Amino acid sequence: MVGALSTALASLGEDVRVLLPFYGSGESTSLTELPFTLELSLLGGDERVTFSETKLNKVTYYFLHHSYFTARKGIYGDTSFTPYPDNLRRFALLNKAALALCKALDWAPDVLHCHDWTTGFVPYLLKTEPDPFFGKTRSMMTIHNLAYQGEFSRLELLGTDIMPEQRMFSGERPSKRTNMLKTGLEFADLLTTVSPTYAKEIQTQEFGCNLEGLLAARAQQLSGIINGIDYEEWNPETDPFLAHHFSASDLLGKKLTKAEIQQEFSLEVDDSIPLFAMISRIADQKGFVELLEGSPCALERMLTEKRMQMIIVGTGDHAMEKKLVELGKNHPNLSVNILFSNRAAHLLEAGADFFLMPSRYEPCGLNQLYSLRYGTLPVARKTGGLADSIIDLDENQSEGTGILFEQMSGHGILEAVERSLRWYEQGQQSMNEIRTRCMNWDSTWQRSAQSYLALYESSIRGNYVCV
Repeated sequence: MVGALSTALASLGEDVRVLLPFYGSGESTSLTELPFTLELSLLGGDERVTFSETKLNKVTYYFLHHSYFTARKGIYGDTSFTPYPDNLRRFALLNKAALALCKALDWAPDVLHCHDWTTGFVPYLLKTEPDPFFGKTRSMMTIHNLAYQGEFSRLELLGTDIMPEQRMFSGERPSKRTNMLKTGLEFADLLTTVSPTYAKEIQTQEFGCNLEGLLAARAQQLSGIINGIDYEEWNPETDPFLAHHFSASDLLGKKLTKAEIQQEFSLEVDDSIPLFAMISRIADQKGFVELLEGSPCALERMLTEKRMQMIIVGTGDHAMEKKLVELGKNHPNLSVNILFSNRAAHLLEAGADFFLMPSRYEPCGLNQLYSLRYGTLPVARKTGGLADSIIDLDENQSEGTGILFEQMSGHGILEAVERSLRWYEQGQQSMNEIRTRCMNWDSTWQRSAQSYLALYESSIRGNYVCV
């Protein structure tokens, strides 16, 4: 999101610079080292950091070099399940580096746009350690997923050499914890999240993750702007993963791609059978509990009672993976693939008839935007960005682009699939008209960038740096 938004802002003539850590998996061959070393304080002494830079699509990218990042295999941990024990110190270093780098470059940004919990201390440092250099700098904090807040023990804050303040903590004694995201939300000048509906949802107890009171209190500073997608990477007319390209005016390539993936994923090759796809983390949030609970479960029922096919691609919870694999062995119209594959993602978005997203919550969601771009009708729960980017066909037949359902249950998912199948049964001409509408939906970053620019300008006009 940061790279795409920055590129879109730069195309509008803005001076955009991005700072991110240089992780151990990075390639440094195209980077230029900056001619200075900085010392940043953490408890126990100063840490020496260096920086490199490169330019891409008119955006300057700075990389922070320190063993906390360069000597590690992962970003937050070696695996998704084992976070590094010193993550608070690691990302506190990134936050301090952002401000120190601006001063070393003698470049005072008008807006420091901070993303997610890893940058939550930047707005706090701007407010509580006032520096004339940043006298006109404002801060914006963007929430990508409120469930991930960067919580650590209170004692760990000592290791950052940052003075504590009551609003930096969440919970009550004795379980009170340092909370990096909450810190950013308390002190940033502007707050955003990645869809208008999610901005409303996170002010409620159901979706607020214990921060609903804070977010409701700051509702006047909170905006929701839905993400865009990269129209060069996700383009059915030029997609390098596709053997058969297509467009809104010529959908033959989509039909040929469907036949290709039916064969590749060991399904019956028959265009008359509606094909559903899921590309997802296999996790509670994504609706797999509701799909798999009970006997027979909702997934079994749709596979046995309906004339349809399903391809699932993803990794995640091992118990859910195991059950899906077992179901795949027993149902010839289900293909389960426990893998992460960019190629498979592009093929399924292009060749499927429907894309199933039964998410419990979805701040923005990208797969429904990819689906729209490729004329694949999203079937999704009415939540977050899904509600903002899909028009339900049964509610608006002339403008509808997919199916939305509200009941988060196996029955709710099954009912949504049944509604989808009824639309498919109306025939190829009707489906192609809907596909054309989907493909003409505006999911460009230019639209989103204009909205962010308006917020920046409401604070102060000029230069922006994303952290």
